[in-house]
Amino acid sequence: MTIAALVGNPNSGKTTLFNALTGARQMIGNWPGVTVARKAGTLRQNPAVTVQDLPGTYSLSPYSTEERITRDYLLSGEADVVVNVVDATNLERNLYLTLQVMETGRPLVVALNMMDVLAKQGREINLTKLAYALRVPVIGISATQHLHLADLTAAMTADAAAYPYPEYDPRVESALAMIAAQLTDVPVSQRRWYAIKLFEHDEAVSAQLALTAAQTAEIDATRATAEQLFADSADSIIVNARYDFIARLMAMCVVDELSFTASISDRIDRVVTNRFLALPIFAAVMWAVYYLSIQTIGTLGSDWLNDTVFGSWLPGVMTQTLTSWHVATWLQSLLVDGIVGGVGAVLGFLPQIMMLFLCLGLLEDCGYMARIAFVMDRVFHRFHLSGKAFIPMLIATGCGVPGIMATRTIENSKDRKMSIMLTTFMPCSAKLAIIAMVSGTFFPHQSWVAPSAYFIGILAVVCSGIFLKKTRLFAGPPAPFVMELPAYHLPLLANVWRSVWARARAFVRKAGSIIFLSCVALWWLSHFNWRLKWVGQNDSLLRGLGELLAPVLAPLGFGNWQATVATLAGLIAKENCVGTLRIALGPGNFGDLLRQTYAPMAGYAFLVFNLLCAPCFAAIGAMYREFGERKWTLYAIAYQTSVAYLLALIVYQGSQAVLGTISAGGAVMLVAALGLLLYGLWWRKPVAASALATEEKG
Repeated sequence: MTIAALVGNPNSGKTTLFNALTGARQMIGNWPGVTVARKAGTLRQNPAVTVQDLPGTYSLSPYSTEERITRDYLLSGEADVVVNVVDATNLERNLYLTLQVMETGRPLVVALNMMDVLAKQGREINLTKLAYALRVPVIGISATQHLHLADLTAAMTADAAAYPYPEYDPRVESALAMIAAQLTDVPVSQRRWYAIKLFEHDEAVSAQLALTAAQTAEIDATRATAEQLFADSADSIIVNARYDFIARLMAMCVVDELSFTASISDRIDRVVTNRFLALPIFAAVMWAVYYLSIQTIGTLGSDWLNDTVFGSWLPGVMTQTLTSWHVATWLQSLLVDGIVGGVGAVLGFLPQIMMLFLCLGLLEDCGYMARIAFVMDRVFHRFHLSGKAFIPMLIATGCGVPGIMATRTIENSKDRKMSIMLTTFMPCSAKLAIIAMVSGTFFPHQSWVAPSAYFIGILAVVCSGIFLKKTRLFAGPPAPFVMELPAYHLPLLANVWRSVWARARAFVRKAGSIIFLSCVALWWLSHFNWRLKWVGQNDSLLRGLGELLAPVLAPLGFGNWQATVATLAGLIAKENCVGTLRIALGPGNFGDLLRQTYAPMAGYAFLVFNLLCAPCFAAIGAMYREFGERKWTLYAIAYQTSVAYLLALIVYQGSQAVLGTISAGGAVMLVAALGLLLYGLWWRKPVAASALATEEKG
């Protein structure tokens, strides 16, 4: 069994190549953090070859969790060959990682990706000269177009052998040789890498090697001599040596490079990333996305499924058939009201969800969504937040679990923990069913409702960040955010459709498993009492459970037992909120039952609460794994639910105040909620980072 490891900079096309080589359907994107853990697959042309997709990294001197995963895997020696995926359009920057991979002593193949894009730019790289200079195989490919993948596969499966290291300034080489001579216990193939790390004064590597005092003294003396000779720090000496080597490569291998005054991407970015226009354009784009998905095109299919298929035709056919077969009444109720009613209420929103993912997929693939992360970094930094936290939030619009995992890209521990807490405020695919239900039922002609859910999520993140940064747990400067903006290009419909289909399939699979089982359990609870006797819903276990907590939600406008149990069921899967309401409200037209039971703003408050409160159990499990301790997970759940309650209370009681129907108790709660919100945002002074450090030392 041969193992090939794919390593490269973020956004170099590494995961796209992995999918092309293995036939997998891993998520791809135009931002870092899409791959935060190792993914394995087998080579389609040769099942004996395992391909490992490693998280993207700019350096083998790791600052974040996913970069450490890549570095440790390469040094483990598990891979038989390393395939370094290089963005040909950014050759100089990508080659910095190439040199570091060569220094590890692992057999290497360089896959020069995006050669088709390079040609469109009027540029050319002499692959023969580059391979000669690096002394490793260099294959020019296009992962998206599947060009020359056979050549790459052949190079990957050829007899692997370590290649000579890149040679730097002779004075640097002399110092590295002297340090390597001290590392007699280190395998010869790895001495170069460890020598460089020790030259850079990497304390973690020094501790790992457990050097003797004499070895340490000799290495320190060698480093000091080099620093005096170059009049520079040791780590800067290595960095400069690498870039000097890269400069020689560029001069030798890059030909016909044209000097563009301004590319199309640059001209577009002058508008969409403009300081004054960026946010209005973003708001308009997201309004259009939700308008097309929830209000117009997507709703055509959803209305047909909800009103015709699951609303009348399928229940009617099943009832008639089951009655003719003399099936027991309770079983008919389970099949028609429980399973078809509950699962159908969720599946009915599939066209809207697919349309939304299609729109977002087009924006992601063309490069626009990467600009949003850049734009939001400006906004976040105004409030001492890191724009790096917005990348996990973009990923969380598909599912909260990978969004939470993507926080590994954040080096600062405090910012990372805060991002884990806030990422699930963004509406994931499961919450889209709730958004579509509330928007279509209570506000069918109001185009602002659906996109407002997206912006409420962002608002909750910003407000929470402002507040949390003023506490001892999260005080301090935000982590810096540097991100490469990919060039705009026409979306590849195959990639977009693959993404839409994968998400739709996951949605249907969940409806056929978790939602199905939940609907069966909820139907059973809604038709039996504490003594396990068949009863009506008013005497059922479900109503009894709901009424225990219903008074807590009453100030939010939906404090009856049906909405309460729907909210609790959302902890299993957020889609359950819709299916549970369908079962709890009983037979009849779902939309009519909702409008008869809840006021429009109560429905909107229900949306706000379930958008922001504690996520599903899968996301909670992801938070626990990333936090690494139960205490932080409980803090996060409590905070999320508190924010959801506060904002839902303001939404509902505020609407009652505007309409002039607010009660005295509601007015008191509204004033208290607004006061608490304002106090957290403006009145409380932040804890100084220096003071915090002093307290921690004490």
